Amino acid sequence: MHDSTADRLDASADRRDPVAATPAEHLDPVADTARMTAALRARESERPDRLFDDPFATTLAGDTGRRLADQAGMVEAIPIRTRHFDDLLLAITGAASPSTTDAPRQLVLLAAGMDSRAYRLPLPTTVLYEVDRPELLRLKESLLGDAAPRCARRVPVGADLAADWTDRLTAAGFRPDEPTCWLVEGLTQYLEERDVLRLLDRITELSAPGSHLLADFVAGSLFHEPAVRPMLSLLERSGAGWRYGTDEAAPLFTERGWRPETVTYAAVGQALGRWPEAGPRGGELVHAVR
Repeated sequence: MHDSTADRLDASADRRDPVAATPAEHLDPVADTARMTAALRARESERPDRLFDDPFATTLAGDTGRRLADQAGMVEAIPIRTRHFDDLLLAITGAASPSTTDAPRQLVLLAAGMDSRAYRLPLPTTVLYEVDRPELLRLKESLLGDAAPRCARRVPVGADLAADWTDRLTAAGFRPDEPTCWLVEGLTQYLEERDVLRLLDRITELSAPGSHLLADFVAGSLFHEPAVRPMLSLLERSGAGWRYGTDEAAPLFTERGWRPETVTYAAVGQALGRWPEAGPRGGELVHAVR
């Protein structure tokens, strides 16, 4: 089913790209990085040794995403974190073990961007909320057309994460009294530190016992890493420069009552055969339980 859907979407990708066709839907620079991420996922999906298969990524990337990805070059962190979080989401939601009875049935993707997990991961018992700016969610839906989600229900929630998005999420049906799995992927580096802390506070306030929180953080040391400088310069020139990084993510969670497990990009990447032994640590991938 997904191969035929992907073929149909790919064939019409350029024709239906509203970024090029309708200026009213043009995205801001940070939101444009969502299309770059989709392009990098599409590139990974074409590899014979791919870590995952995202049949929707080419369509979601469009010309905008492909151009940015070409300028960024090789960015191994994107496929590594995608595969890492895919595996965790399938395990946490019980999709990998259907007999699991205490798995969270709510999954919230904050800054969902061009993420296609609602369509490509088998999440039949999960209600998946995608929170992002309304214009970005509209663009995604126009690109995907009549593609069918594989989760129990997909609920788009248009909101600005820099403002108070919690009321919009609960109005959409989210239950803060039930365990939730949260995913915050590829977001924190674009925020100021105070906004990262505020985001974690709001997530904590909405998380019942038994909730899970997945997040990634770039290392603070990466801001001074020569090998990363070309990509950082590209992001800065496009108006989407990095603002935050940390070499110790665990305290952000322990001081809010979460039990975190952290692993570096380097460790995950080396286990997957995608990270040089002498490469930088990259940052941390966090799985925290409340």
